[in-house]
Amino acid sequence: MGLDDMNNKVSLLSMLLTLAILITVVVRAATLGPQIPASDDAWVFARWNAIQAVAVMCFAFICHHNSFMIYGSLREPTLSSWSLVTHVSVGSAVLVSVVFAAAGYVTFTGYTQGDIFENYCRNDNLATFGRFCYGVSIITTFPLECFVTREVISNVFFKGELSNTMHVIITFVIVSAATVISLSYDCLGIVLELNGVLSAIPLMFIFPAACFLKLSDGRWFRGENLIPSIILAAGVFVMIIGLIMMVLFPQDCSHGAELFYCTVSNTSVPSTTSPNSRLQFINATQNVSIF
Repeated sequence: MGLDDMNNKVSLLSMLLTLAILITVVVRAATLGPQIPASDDAWVFARWNAIQAVAVMCFAFICHHNSFMIYGSLREPTLSSWSLVTHVSVGSAVLVSVVFAAAGYVTFTGYTQGDIFENYCRNDNLATFGRFCYGVSIITTFPLECFVTREVISNVFFKGELSNTMHVIITFVIVSAATVISLSYDCLGIVLELNGVLSAIPLMFIFPAACFLKLSDGRWFRGENLIPSIILAAGVFVMIIGLIMMVLFPQDCSHGAELFYCTVSNTSVPSTTSPNSRLQFINATQNVSIF
């Protein structure tokens, strides 16, 4: 089996796993959602902390650092083929993300965690299958990020040439560092926000617009420089405000603890009650799983 064939099969496996995770979330939205009371003001649109979600959405679509490697992997690296690949892949990602986010929020409303699998109960077999698919999908996608990091280190510190020994050492260091960091913190929401604010927004909005303005003639507010100037200003604004809000209003995290609906009997909690009243109701119920 050639390297290209292996890459194709790994990519196909990753796509199938993503589809399996999406189906899991959608099915649970239909079967579990009606049993969970909606949080207060669950359907209020665009609250003041919506800007924090911008960073997370930016991180979900950041792929600029992989562009050169992906372009080089095309059988026909032409502008038309590159345009087709980017439009199909990004369009598919948008569709999956919208369905995933909508199904997840419809199920758990304001109780939704940064890692949606923390919302599901431990004895939920379908969710456990989804967790397994997610873990395997990370294994199939992590090498792409590892390759980019190793390529940058190789070009910056070793002039693009690595011996076999250094190749192994650098790869081991990258994987070890990522593993240690991921095991040291269990709240995914703050991680996504931090990466979105400090990595995704600069790469998507600030750096490209700044480079365009630097290489262009004329004033920033005239002609073709106007749109990049607006993008640059918006990126700086979202990055600064998002970082401030992330510090002042950090995302809640369950730290692996099961949420209230995993131990509440099938008797529903009135959705109009306050959080304190719900807790009193929950403590008065039997410790019976809803599954």
